[in-house]
Amino acid sequence: MDKIQIDILDQIAGIKDIPTKGAYNIRVNGKSAGFSSTENVTITFKENGTGINIHVKPGAKEQVHIPVVVSDEGRREVVYNDFYIGENADITIVAGCGIHNSCEEPSQHDGIHTFYLSKNSKVKYVEKHYGEGSGTGGRILNPITDIYMDPGSYMEIETVQIKGVDSTKRLTKADLKDNTVLVINEKLMTHENQYAETEFDVNLNGEGSGTHVTSRSVAKGNSKQLFLSKIKGNNICTGHSECDAIIMDSAVVSAIPEISANNVGASLIHEAAIGKIAGEQIVKLMTLGLSEQEAVEQIVTGFLK
Repeated sequence: MDKIQIDILDQIAGIKDIPTKGAYNIRVNGKSAGFSSTENVTITFKENGTGINIHVKPGAKEQVHIPVVVSDEGRREVVYNDFYIGENADITIVAGCGIHNSCEEPSQHDGIHTFYLSKNSKVKYVEKHYGEGSGTGGRILNPITDIYMDPGSYMEIETVQIKGVDSTKRLTKADLKDNTVLVINEKLMTHENQYAETEFDVNLNGEGSGTHVTSRSVAKGNSKQLFLSKIKGNNICTGHSECDAIIMDSAVVSAIPEISANNVGASLIHEAAIGKIAGEQIVKLMTLGLSEQEAVEQIVTGFLK
């Protein structure tokens, strides 16, 4: 990998080279730059380089890295990754995608991820998105995540859009059975003329199932964001959706909740708070010696932590 690719890998996955141990697949411009399976985690490739299958054995406790780097000019790709998590496994998956584009043609990566969680399994899924490059061509990321949770399973998703992504449509769909929990924490930032759309569609089908969906975002410049949260309570269950956003300049943020209680035992809540940075917050930091710009950046950074 060249320096650009290594720097992107560091941004999205916190690694600066091909790992020397553990299960991983590093995808660079449509091909694997290195991969490895372990005794408990098996990675196999789909035909024609269209994605991977990851099988995790029951009871396994491991971390898996599967980041994607796109640096070819004008590359567009759709990738399908399927995850099969065995009973009682406890797995952390570090994914994410970074795009470098310095040409006039758009570069695009659409990742379709499907998770099958067996009974009492636990998954933490970390996905970071990042864009860079001096070209006028767009950096486009459209992730789709489908989740199927068997009784007693738990999944936590940490999804972060760092910066530089010109357009994104993020869709997460989930089917929860008895005594399952899905926690989603989204953080994103848009600037200039960027557009970000997030849709969560969670079906609480099992008795005792629950979800907590949180989105925290900052919109700058002329950027636009749309947050759609759909939670359907089809059994005795609990659901909480929360959207907090800071708008700056001429940015626009819209939050559209849709909660449906289809069972008398369903308890569902939606909260949304959208507004500008309070002037007193900026003044307070300026009294400590910060410039106005430094004060704003510190508030934004702290908000997205």
